[in-house]
Amino acid sequence: MRMMSYRWAVNLYFFINGVIFASWAARLPRLQEDFVFDNKLLGFVLLAHSIGAFIAMPITGWLINIKGSRYVTTVSGYFFPLFFIVIPFVSERLLVFVPFFLMGAATGIMDVAMNAQAVEVEKEEGKPIMTMFHALFSIGMVVGGLVASLFISIDASLAQHFVIIGICGFVVLFTASRYLFNDIIQTNLSDEVLFALPRGPIVGLGIIAFCCMMGEGAMSDWSTNYMKHIVGSAKDFHAFGLIGFAAMMTFGRLFGDKGRAWYGDRSMMLGGAVLSMIGIVLILSLIHPVLVIVGFGLVGLGLANIVPIVFSLAGSFPDIKPGMGIAMSTTIGYAGFMFGPPAIGFLADQYDLRLALVLIAVLFIIMTSLVYRYKPS
Repeated sequence: MRMMSYRWAVNLYFFINGVIFASWAARLPRLQEDFVFDNKLLGFVLLAHSIGAFIAMPITGWLINIKGSRYVTTVSGYFFPLFFIVIPFVSERLLVFVPFFLMGAATGIMDVAMNAQAVEVEKEEGKPIMTMFHALFSIGMVVGGLVASLFISIDASLAQHFVIIGICGFVVLFTASRYLFNDIIQTNLSDEVLFALPRGPIVGLGIIAFCCMMGEGAMSDWSTNYMKHIVGSAKDFHAFGLIGFAAMMTFGRLFGDKGRAWYGDRSMMLGGAVLSMIGIVLILSLIHPVLVIVGFGLVGLGLANIVPIVFSLAGSFPDIKPGMGIAMSTTIGYAGFMFGPPAIGFLADQYDLRLALVLIAVLFIIMTSLVYRYKPS
């Protein structure tokens, strides 16, 4: 019974993370209009979010070692929805960078800490369950995208949308924090380091995660803009690229743990990498809006289990503590997730959004090659 409580507490953190992420990602076109941002300036806003996460992630392993993943997950979960709520109330447009930076730091810490919680619960269970946790993030993205689509259809303001979602998210995380796994806190701190560079096999896993998460970030942050400005879909369908991506990622993750048990980690990652390449080709073809949505869905299905497998492997090396291993892999992986979307924004302004996404296609080719050459230890 206690193990089930741990699982659902961690599940709720992943779920709310997905809901809030999709909520602001789906409203980026409205944010762009309200604050009069071009693609380049919007890219800088996303970069502020990236820098916040990138600064916070490397030291999170140290925080987990001295405070425990339960404490770090709980505290970061309090701040994440609060910084999200602040965004639409900023009076000067250049000050939007501040809540995005702080939200990035909070979500960066929470991402590492809740994945450390997931690794601990997976070890207690004694079987693969990591992809199910990430499935809850994807379910949260689907829910967040659908709710955002509703708010868009009724022309609700960012303030109305973000306050409702932020308060609900805070209440859920506050409740879930009481049931997190109580991991052992390191008491002998003489050998602990504040920051550890990725090393050994974690570097290779991190590069795979980088390519995967740069694609995931680009699909999440730019799919709504792509459907609106490049595909030219109807207003009510602007968020359906994001919804299709998140829905198929959810589907893939719901069955990911069984797939890992049946086929092994390498086969699961390789099959996913190939699917992601097929999906990005459909997106870039622009034959029909429905096919573009299918393309987003195939990318979501292909990427679904790659990062959860990487985190599970990185948190399971015998000579590296789970929190530190995950922090090292996420430092590389989330660099793609966080810095990818602003890079797409810069390229979109220089050329156009469609050509900018060619970069993602190249990264998917690199990812597939690295997964093909990966040899489990």
